[in-house]
Amino acid sequence: MNATTTNPYPLIQIGLVSVSDRASSGIYIDKGIPALHDWLTRALKNPLKLEPHLIADDQATISATLIKLVDAGCDLILTTGGTGPALRDVTPEATLAVAHKEMPGFGEQMRQISLNFVPTAILSRQVAVIRDKTLIINLPGQPKSIAETLEGLRDADGKSIVPGIFAAVPYCIDLIGGPYLETNEAVCKAFRPKTAIRTFE
Repeated sequence: MNATTTNPYPLIQIGLVSVSDRASSGIYIDKGIPALHDWLTRALKNPLKLEPHLIADDQATISATLIKLVDAGCDLILTTGGTGPALRDVTPEATLAVAHKEMPGFGEQMRQISLNFVPTAILSRQVAVIRDKTLIINLPGQPKSIAETLEGLRDADGKSIVPGIFAAVPYCIDLIGGPYLETNEAVCKAFRPKTAIRTFE
């Protein structure tokens, strides 16, 4: 989705980082970045500038990529992959290495959501941090899990049972000085205090 003169919401620049040895070397097709692209274009009303990067499970490379995206002006960076206990899973370490602040609630909520589906969710090590004015969040590697953790859980009538983590992202970006994100409530309803809600013509 591109910025247009008819869209009243501010442009959002988002870094998408898929971390995978095999996908980055061409052994199989990456599914993380397409899943993120699809979800964000459905969930956000803002025009988007997406910055995709497919890289290997290498801590120095991951950290350097995150710093590059922050310096390029990304308001939000979402990573996918490399958050398990395997020896090559180093995305959390690379993310924490560039952090100015940790935001542990995001990881806690992602594991809480995933535990509704699989007991091995306790093995996930996703973290979220702030660097300068950028929020960086590690997401799971599977497209289905990405959508579940971002959106949360709903009952058969569509009522929210467990909030997804993205509900807190727009207000977090407000607080760190970023642009105003507006969500499509049919996908994910953002939560803000009443005093922080703005309207756009």
